Amino acid sequence: MNSQLPLAERMRPKHIDDYVGQTHLVAKGAVLRNAIESGRLPSIILWGPPGVGKTTLAHIISQTLQRPFYTLSAISSGVKDVRDVIEKARKAQFFNTQNPIVFIDEIHRFSKSQQDSLLGAVEDGTITLIGATTENPSFEVISPLLSRCQVYVLQSLDSSELKTLLHKALECDVVLKNIHITIEEDDALLLFSGGDARKLYNVLEIVIHTQPVGESIVITNELVTACLQKNIALYDKGGEQHYDVISAFIKSIRGSDPNAAVYWLARMLEGGEDISFIARRMIISAAEDIGLANPNALLLAQACFESVKVIGMPESRIILSETAIYLATSPKSNSTYLAIDDAIALVQKTGSLPVPLHLRNAPTKLMKQLQYGKNYKYSHEYEGNFVKQDFLPSDIIGTSFWKPGTNQREEELKKYMQKIWGNYYTF
Repeated sequence: MNSQLPLAERMRPKHIDDYVGQTHLVAKGAVLRNAIESGRLPSIILWGPPGVGKTTLAHIISQTLQRPFYTLSAISSGVKDVRDVIEKARKAQFFNTQNPIVFIDEIHRFSKSQQDSLLGAVEDGTITLIGATTENPSFEVISPLLSRCQVYVLQSLDSSELKTLLHKALECDVVLKNIHITIEEDDALLLFSGGDARKLYNVLEIVIHTQPVGESIVITNELVTACLQKNIALYDKGGEQHYDVISAFIKSIRGSDPNAAVYWLARMLEGGEDISFIARRMIISAAEDIGLANPNALLLAQACFESVKVIGMPESRIILSETAIYLATSPKSNSTYLAIDDAIALVQKTGSLPVPLHLRNAPTKLMKQLQYGKNYKYSHEYEGNFVKQDFLPSDIIGTSFWKPGTNQREEELKKYMQKIWGNYYTF
């Protein structure tokens, strides 16, 4: 083992029995392990946060199944590279070898045309695709490809799993086992790792490299914190605080602080964050935190998302900044967010209440005989395109889900609803 490799690389397990975490997938009898051991592995998407073992699991699968293994970079590989790998896989079939595994890390960064180029080979079994992503594949992987893959969700490592990895490194690593290291306190190590095994090993290496060579090392919370403060640039490189920073960004928008929003936006851009991820989170913020107080916010956020995918960096920084400031300076309301959650909670409680007869569709004679659609009032036939009638199931008539927020736009909506409904519609 090359001692110059990063600790995380040196400690990468080679066998599934040495793999730590994701027991819901790889424990004895678990769904993914069964697929691996049976040799009938479908194309899969591994979805989970950074440092939870997606790449490691792909390599273990390849070695276990003893198949040719190709890796494509979603950043540097083009459609030609994808087609070259597929052609190699087709030629290999003449020698009666099993279909190769093509591993694509950060598959969410693949363009639509790159993903399209995989479809035929995945569908006819020329290759088995393993894609890894930190982003929701429902948004980032095209539907035809997603439908041909099984999605497995990987979870952040818990404290016991991180401790297992920590002690494995001290006992088994070719470098660390020759250094006298005592872990007196591990709270800071676990806190700064955030459920990320790679980050845990990076933090451990930073702490060890700051200590005098040849001396015993006693790791405490104070030592870890002090070392990270001295090496904060190294620690943050590559967007290590991905989830913390995006949280600060969204909360700054929600809190109507455009200065803070732009600062956290700059932190993400400098850290190499995926601009589509930032734009998508602003769409969510526009709907969740601004809503009806300024409906144009959602339109601008959607336009921002579409624009950055076309423009790319560095110009997209301007589009993102404009949208972030607009959202931060918009009036805020979460009334629609609360309304749908309240409605879902009632549906879960009351089940499938029958649709009132007058609201049912009646395309056949039998349905009309059963009084489907009878007494329904067509709003556009009445003055002002409105007429009072019941639209909820009888058991929950009068239930109120939407409660207007205290902002100008929703105050106007509230007055309009009270005007047409009178006391029938309460808030």
